[in-house]
Amino acid sequence: MGHPGSPARLRGEGLTLAYDQRTIAEHLDVAVPDGSFTVIVGPNACGKSTLLRALSRMLRPQRGHVLLDGEDLHRRSARQVARTLGLLPQSSLAPDGITVADLVARGRYPHQSLLRQWSKADERIVGESMAATGVADLAGRYVDELSGGQRQRVWIAMAIAQQTPLLLLDEPTTYLDIQHQVDVLDLCAQLHEEQGRTLVAVLHDLNHAARYATHLIAMRAGRIVAEGPPGEVVTAPLVEEVFGLRCQVIDDPETGTPLVIPAARRRAAV
Repeated sequence: MGHPGSPARLRGEGLTLAYDQRTIAEHLDVAVPDGSFTVIVGPNACGKSTLLRALSRMLRPQRGHVLLDGEDLHRRSARQVARTLGLLPQSSLAPDGITVADLVARGRYPHQSLLRQWSKADERIVGESMAATGVADLAGRYVDELSGGQRQRVWIAMAIAQQTPLLLLDEPTTYLDIQHQVDVLDLCAQLHEEQGRTLVAVLHDLNHAARYATHLIAMRAGRIVAEGPPGEVVTAPLVEEVFGLRCQVIDDPETGTPLVIPAARRRAAV
């Protein structure tokens, strides 16, 4: 795990993030603790996904810098970055007529060169990535004929096959039913714990975030309102401040992590 004060491999300094003329965040400083499973939470349109896009090199900051191993992310080639940092974007379009196995195999492209062609190791990694995400039996199917949930797991398999020490996931549980949401988050936790990867995810579900994250970043209106271990960050006053939700926070009976119970609607007296 990263130690407080140790230099983070991935950090943003003095970031101003904008689309066209619309500013999403200003003067934003963020450091992803090495070896953490960092989750960014906050209400819709608070800047969560925008921050993740900036950290992944998909969005160039108007001001400030995103640093990877101390070097500006935009000074490195896309292939160099892709060997260190993998990304699962929010919506991904597969090329027409591509099979599951071929799409997952694209995760190995950053590691290839004229001198290093496709290898047995690549084949093994692709197979393991499909098995880990439960899509091995879909290997020969076309991606565009799969359900939304199946497609999402195929994209996650591709991101895993890239085998980067840093993996960024933008709402990886979108389109998934509850069982597959838990499966995907369990898989992320396993990558973090067993392979020592640093993960950064944007999640909508605060209880999932509190259960799986080792480091939580809470955002509102383009600002970081709080960050730290979920046990310190997820409190009733903070949930009300960030999400406008009155609630109680209790210990999750399964994991001991914070569990948010929304206040009940008051029923009219009969």
